Amino acid sequence: MVVEEPSSAENVEKIDSSTAVSEPAKIFTVEILHMIKDAQQQHGLRHGDYQRYRGYCTRRIRRLRKALKYPQGDKRHFKRRDVTLSQLTGKRADERYIHIPLISAERAWAYAMQLKQEANTEPRKRFHLINKMRRACFYALQLQELCNSEAFDARTKLECEAYVAWMHGTLHFELQLWKTAGEHLKRAQVVYENLAKALPDDEQELYRAKVNEFTPNLRYCAYNISGGASGGNIDEILELRAQGVLENLDVLVSQTKTESSEGLQTIDWRGRKVTVRPEKVRLFLLSAQELDKSLAKATKVDAKIELIERILMDCKDAIQAVRDEIKQDPKLRSLTTGQTVSGVQYLLAYLSYIRHSRTLQRNLCLVEQAKLNFYDPNQQSQIVGDGKRVRSQDLARLYEIILQNVTEMQQISGMEEDSRYQEEVSNLALTFKAFRCYYIALTLIDMKKWKEAVALYERASNYASEALKGKTSAEFQLQAELKKLVSTIDGCKFSAHAYSVLEDDNSEDASSNAKAQKTTKPLYERLSQYKEDQSLHTKTPNVFKLTPDMEPIPCKPLFFDLAMNYLELPSLEDKLESPGKKGASITGFVKGFLGWGGAGNK
Repeated sequence: MVVEEPSSAENVEKIDSSTAVSEPAKIFTVEILHMIKDAQQQHGLRHGDYQRYRGYCTRRIRRLRKALKYPQGDKRHFKRRDVTLSQLTGKRADERYIHIPLISAERAWAYAMQLKQEANTEPRKRFHLINKMRRACFYALQLQELCNSEAFDARTKLECEAYVAWMHGTLHFELQLWKTAGEHLKRAQVVYENLAKALPDDEQELYRAKVNEFTPNLRYCAYNISGGASGGNIDEILELRAQGVLENLDVLVSQTKTESSEGLQTIDWRGRKVTVRPEKVRLFLLSAQELDKSLAKATKVDAKIELIERILMDCKDAIQAVRDEIKQDPKLRSLTTGQTVSGVQYLLAYLSYIRHSRTLQRNLCLVEQAKLNFYDPNQQSQIVGDGKRVRSQDLARLYEIILQNVTEMQQISGMEEDSRYQEEVSNLALTFKAFRCYYIALTLIDMKKWKEAVALYERASNYASEALKGKTSAEFQLQAELKKLVSTIDGCKFSAHAYSVLEDDNSEDASSNAKAQKTTKPLYERLSQYKEDQSLHTKTPNVFKLTPDMEPIPCKPLFFDLAMNYLELPSLEDKLESPGKKGASITGFVKGFLGWGGAGNK
């Protein structure tokens, strides 16, 4: 028989499948204290309502099991299913599984605290209280067993150890086992203290507050251990039994520090360290660190401006990311006077400072670019470029924009009480005011306003002298330019003053000549005066006024017939004919002549 050998392609597939590299195991970080404190403050414990918090824990566990599809039986039958290490490792590993034993411990503890409040009137409830505290310790130990695996980092292990010690200390405190209660509480206190030292500044406050909560209980345990005497020293008792714990603790603390530096980038600005959590901010800070190297390599001013504008766009996105984080936390929205600036708000102030300082750097590059095409009459050796000529008022406008930018730097939220920062920014404002006054003075010189130019030269010199005496900023070193400006202004002041004196001497003659030269009289009115009038050679010579001037004349009087009613008119009766003297008509004449009519009948 002929046996067919497998093809080379099949061999390659088998080799690849056999040598497949397994995916790296997931490592979870659970901030236990931060998580339970937020839940307690939001669900009743702010007002001491343990029943409300217990109800929240019950609903939270039900939601977790439903979301993870990890129920305990069905609707009819109960089948207990505890969280095991298999749910936290492998491809389907989920961090939410560890929340189940944690919230279960919190639910049992909240029920115990509720019973403790009710036990003041019903002493029998103390037995129920002890049982619930034991249940809470059971779940806490289950949590510790899971957290001690390789699926969790050192910080989670430390927090879990402190949480278990605190839970056992509370149980033994209720059982009045003062010695063991003190040991457990002291262990939790030491772990939280060392954990606070390993974390950034903005996260230490929560752990220090938790450490302060243990002090009254520890003092009460020491009081009962000493039989009521005031000199009970529990530290000596606890040191021997805590030696093994402390050795392991130092290793975990050092490991937590290294992981914190890798996972959470921190910045150090003006003597304070701040944690950087948003991913956009981290990427922006990395690119901002590389910007100075890129600017040093760039030779042209245009290339520098383009690099800075690109980083300013990224800075805008980073600031928006921090503001979104502040909006999500209502505690960070408002900052009252005298209140310590939180880490997130301090990070926002730092990013705002970067934006303003980089904008200022870009504007200085624009000034440098404009000076290449600007002719300064006070500079003897100067090479002017071939580009468009820049006027002195253009440079004054650029320095005005720079001063607005410096004003915004002074008003950064959270930096109002930093006196050193305010002094540096104020000194920077004086520096740019000196340059602005200098270029405004050059503008006035072009307009032949010598006195005003001398005044502005003097003001620029005063600003420059004050800036040289003040504290300088580490990022903007302009001392050499200020000294050069002061030496230039000293010569310019005398030159402008000399021109102003010459202008005063010639002002009277010039004014009289100007009055003689400038007149609006036509030629026929000044025939006896000789004057070279150039307007006579134009198309519209001023020889004679064709349109005469308007002269006022009296108007025609108006008669109002108001006295007519009071006049006595002469009688006209003699001129009127009476009715009897009227002449006879023709018909009457005919009737009389013929003998018939009215007269013959009488």
